Amino acid sequence: MSTSSLPHRDFAPELLERVIHRVGTVIVGKEEQIRLTLMSMLCGGHLLLEDIPGVGKTMLVRSLAACLGASFGRIQFTYDLMPADITGTSVFRQQSGEFEYRPGPLMNNLVLADELNRASPRTQSALLEAMEERKVTVDGHTHLLPRPFLLLATQNPLEFEGTYRLPEAQLDRFLMRIQLGYPDPDQEIELLTRMAGNDPLDRIKPVMLAEEMVNMQREAKSVFVDDAIKLMLVQTADASRRHAKLQLGISPRGTLAWMQASQAAAYMSGRSYVIPDDVKHVAVPVLAHRLVLSHEAVLSGTQSEDVVRELLSGLTMPVAARKGAKP
Repeated sequence: MSTSSLPHRDFAPELLERVIHRVGTVIVGKEEQIRLTLMSMLCGGHLLLEDIPGVGKTMLVRSLAACLGASFGRIQFTYDLMPADITGTSVFRQQSGEFEYRPGPLMNNLVLADELNRASPRTQSALLEAMEERKVTVDGHTHLLPRPFLLLATQNPLEFEGTYRLPEAQLDRFLMRIQLGYPDPDQEIELLTRMAGNDPLDRIKPVMLAEEMVNMQREAKSVFVDDAIKLMLVQTADASRRHAKLQLGISPRGTLAWMQASQAAAYMSGRSYVIPDDVKHVAVPVLAHRLVLSHEAVLSGTQSEDVVRELLSGLTMPVAARKGAKP
């Protein structure tokens, strides 16, 4: 598909809403979580789905891949999984006398890393290069990942059997962390009704192409961010680094991720500039998993989401100027 045939940003919000609606035919009552997942993709970021088993984490990723017409790879993380099982390996071909790269499941547009924290830290670390640099290195040779590339990892709560804690360096590379949660009774009845017949995934047809998402990613990056908004982000990050309840505050990578997610929120709303509501909308899913609470805060039952809301409440939200914004 040529660049000229890709959708203009004026039509992008409508197209993205169609994706949300289509995925919503499979994932009942989780429109906000679907919206946040698409925001992550618009940023080229990665998403951590943290929740109990059986609430639809895997189904969300599969249905999104079906809607986008993108290639899909799935990695089931277990304690004995090796890095080569993720990145791929080199195989010797006797006919040619050379080694040939056999791609691993990472070589797809959308990759589901299922139960990520069941693998050993060594295997988890194999994802870091792919997440940050969009490439993998196997036997000294570098292989670029396809575009778009999005890693959606599921994580079981730490108190579950056989789980490892994700290191802070890896958590910081996830743009957002979200939870699906249990459906309410009406939603669960609707879910049972839809699942009574054929698999609803079989009825999902692509709404857009992978090339269209790449074009949208470029446009989302061009959304205007006023200096007053940038100052608010930096002041919040700085306050988190000095907060009494935190051992570790928001990193510069976290501040950048917050700005990019705010741009994606504005883009999905059809605006070419960021407003304070965009910043507040994405603050908790972007920031909460990057914070490390102090021992006293943990013992008192404080949640990192509570600290994010406290940080936001202490700031005066600026009225962002529209200077430079495209109408």
